[in-house]
Amino acid sequence: MELIVDTSSNTVGVALSQEGEILSELTWQSIQNQSVEFMPNLAYLLHQAKVELNSMEAIIVAKGPGSFNALRVGISIAKGLAFSLNIPLLGIGTLEAEAYPFAYTALPLCPIHRSGRDEIACAMYQQKTDEWQCLEGEHLTTLDILCQKIQQKTLFCGEIPDSMIGDIHRILDQLAIIPRTARLARVASLAMLGWQRILKGEQDDLAALQPLYLRPPHITKPRKGIHAIAQSKEATELNKAQGSSFHLE
Repeated sequence: MELIVDTSSNTVGVALSQEGEILSELTWQSIQNQSVEFMPNLAYLLHQAKVELNSMEAIIVAKGPGSFNALRVGISIAKGLAFSLNIPLLGIGTLEAEAYPFAYTALPLCPIHRSGRDEIACAMYQQKTDEWQCLEGEHLTTLDILCQKIQQKTLFCGEIPDSMIGDIHRILDQLAIIPRTARLARVASLAMLGWQRILKGEQDDLAALQPLYLRPPHITKPRKGIHAIAQSKEATELNKAQGSSFHLE
């Protein structure tokens, strides 16, 4: 059984899957409260599913791009649990998980997230015969520049603002396909993409896996010792939650 963790946006998700198929899931809207909400919701999901945390065989986590603090929370939790349980950890790109539900169309797929400063985060994927391919990796650009590169019918998906949907249709006309369900829960895609990597014998290094940020975070330099204190506090809270709620062995 696999544990799926997604804190890469305000739509947070946690799920249990078996060989890539979702068994139980919980998604909710969160505004900068992922660190407070995630562990209680994970405990609730496990309780409802009557599953022990130590029955997990792998952890699959969305690695971004996304909100700086939210991604840090998800990656930290996933790392801590994978280390405690001594099981594989696999990081999957958030944009790839946005695109994967539309692989069946065989069209070029362009997942989009707003990234501020009039920029967007995007990538390009496509299912060709039996092979899922990344045509262009995650990067920052503007909508105008992205649209200038589109030369064939392309499906746009992800967390696209309504105003941007209108702009895409206006610029690209019939080259742009934006389904009404352009924004879907990512946990099912994360589960399947993670399971595909597991079947290949892949996993990520606990120390090396980091959130995918496409630009440096806007933070000031902390006073001496503050960063270490914050890390220690996060680790203590995680250990308390694991010990009291999940009875790790």
